[in-house]
Order: sequence, then structure tokens, then C-alpha cells
Amino acid sequence: MERRQLEYFLAVVQHGGFTAAAIALHVAQPSLSHAIRTLEREFGGSLFHRLPHGVALTAAGEALVRPAQQVLRDLSTAGSLVREVLGLEGGRLDIVSQTTLSVDPLAGLLGGFHRAHPKVAVRVVDPERGPDVALMVAAGRCELGLVDAAVTTGDLHGIDLPAQEMHVVLPPDHPHPPGATITSRELAALDLIVTPPGTEIRAALDDVCTTLGVEPKIVVETAHRAMIVPLVLAGVGATLLPASMARDAGLRGARMLSNRPRLLRHGRLVWRSGPLSPAAQAFVDLTALQV
Repeated sequence: MERRQLEYFLAVVQHGGFTAAAIALHVAQPSLSHAIRTLEREFGGSLFHRLPHGVALTAAGEALVRPAQQVLRDLSTAGSLVREVLGLEGGRLDIVSQTTLSVDPLAGLLGGFHRAHPKVAVRVVDPERGPDVALMVAAGRCELGLVDAAVTTGDLHGIDLPAQEMHVVLPPDHPHPPGATITSRELAALDLIVTPPGTEIRAALDDVCTTLGVEPKIVVETAHRAMIVPLVLAGVGATLLPASMARDAGLRGARMLSNRPRLLRHGRLVWRSGPLSPAAQAFVDLTALQV
């Protein structure tokens, strides 16, 4: 079994077919198909169902996905460690992060990391839900993850990040009395714009309503986070955002209020046991200095 074969296999999985995978990898399709057939002979069975339009994984193929991802991740880490010993610069850092944690604190942390290691390429992946972060790190699909501290992360190692306040964001002409604060009961009575269950914003709002014993008044639920502030500005409803995102909304005309009691969220940087790539270890070390 060769690294190239596993890379080709995962490319076919990702792109849903041999042609698309070959185009993405910039290789001839016959070469890719031959590599997959060789891999299937080594395993003694088919990894894909060949369909009229694309492919589907067989049971054997599904069983190979995670081990293949892990092998490639370990090979990448080993290569980075060797390059570090040889004094070479560069490498890549893969981080999976919940969206609001990507805005703050990840963006700031990456700013410091880039200044210290400008030749390291960074890839940030955005999952749908917090538990997906832990799963992707545990499976080796990303070395590091940023996740809400309330999410179960199993055996992953981690660093708790400083608490950050979430703020209520209202439309510019909302009738809430003038001032900089709002109570939890007043928040729960608002028409709310939320993200789907399992996301940070939704979890925070659900916690407030559960504590009060009331149902949230959801007027819009959307996975498109980029439309949340425009919806608020259009007068559709209110929402809850981390401080940096709430301040940006305030600059666009929305009202930013602090909830009483304050709504604090705690992020956590996580990684698997075992050696990290030099880039990932440097990021962990930098983060630990700022905690």
C-alpha cells in the first residue's frame, strides 16, 4: 500500500467520482483508476460501487476512510518533524473550529502565529456542530480544534481559553428602553434569529430559556451565519453574538446590549494524544502563553 493510493482513494470519496478526483489531483484518470484497482486487489475486495453517475462506498470502503485519513495525517506529521530537524521552514496547520470561535479568538491567535511563522500555510475548517469538531480531530482529519468547552471531547487533550462575553443585538429601532443592558427574561421574550440546534448561538439562547422555563420565540432559524446581522438590521428580530461580532453589528447600526446576568462562553483548544506537527505544536505553545 502506498501513500499515493490512499490519497487517490480519499480524493474519490471527497469528489464523488473518478473523473472529478482526477481533475482535482491533476492526474490522468486511467492512472488514478489503476491505483484504486491495485489497492482493491491488495485488500481483496471492492472499495467502491461503480454507478452510472459517480461512485458510492462499499462497506469495505467505508471502513477504510478513517484509517486512511489517520495514516496520511501521521505521515504528514512525521514529514514535518523531519523537516524541522533539517532546519526547513514551512509546513501546514489544519484547524477545525466552530464559526464564532473562528472569529474570536482564533483570528487573533492566528495573527500572532502568522507573525511568528509566516511561511506556515493555515487551513481552517468550519463544521456544522460542536461535536463534529471533536470527531474530526479524533479521526485525524484536522490536528487542532476549537470547540465550546461544554462539548464532550472524549480523550482529546486541550487548553481552556479565556471566557468571552456574548451580547444581545437588537434592530436599530427596537423599542427596548435606552441603556446598555437587558435581562435574561427580556431576552427570552424577544423575537429571535437563531442558528440550528447544536451551534453555539442556539445553545446559549436555549440555555437562557431553559433556565427561565420558557420556550424561545424563534422567528428565523438559519445556518447561513452571514445573513444574521442583515436580518437584525432589517428589523426581523434580535440575536446573540460574541463581543467582536456584536461590535461589528453595532458599527452597522444595530444596538448592542450586555445581558444581565452576563452570558459567558468558554472555548477549548483540543488535539489528539501523541506528537503534533511542528506547526501545530507551535500554535499550542503560543495559545498556552495567552491563557
